[in-house]
Amino acid sequence: MTEEIFEKKASFFDRWAPNYDLIFTTIFYQSLHKRLLSYLTLPHPSYVLDLGCGTGRLLNRLARNFSDLQGIGVDLSPQMLKEARENNQHHPRLIYTQGNAECLPFAANQFDAVFNTISFLHYPNPQQVFREVSRVLKPQGQFYLVDYIQLYSLNSIPFSPGGINFYSPQQREAFANNAGLITQGHYYLLGRVVLSIFVKHLS
Repeated sequence: MTEEIFEKKASFFDRWAPNYDLIFTTIFYQSLHKRLLSYLTLPHPSYVLDLGCGTGRLLNRLARNFSDLQGIGVDLSPQMLKEARENNQHHPRLIYTQGNAECLPFAANQFDAVFNTISFLHYPNPQQVFREVSRVLKPQGQFYLVDYIQLYSLNSIPFSPGGINFYSPQQREAFANNAGLITQGHYYLLGRVVLSIFVKHLS
């Protein structure tokens, strides 16, 4: 059943991909990314993962701001990845690959930071995503999770296949604790969009 949901979600975003970077979403993400950058602490050089990378806007911005940064973008949607590759301003420092957030195609302890922006709300098994993020992070690596904590008075809405779900900062902390991550803080970026920063325990 879960596999069917992933296929439907990929198809949903495939259809959206060609028109994803319209004016509203571009302005919205530019504002989010600008605010996110003010909270970043990255080593030099750094190797990062953008989970649910969409059309690659965040990685391109990170690469512009950090000249020694290398990154991989992962997304479920082939068409989103096609857009990201066409818009890739920093190849070969940035590359894009298809993957599932619940089973990442990377070895353990690879990344200095993992980013996830307005994507976490789509995942059917959020705890497993946290476990995978923790697995691929280096010790003391950071997870930057940016998403809505709630829209309207609902905890979930049937926007895409399988619906989308909203989690409070406290729920995010519980996912983190179960995955061996320490909560560093929660920060309002734009409206109901909250940045949560988590750090991996030293092993």
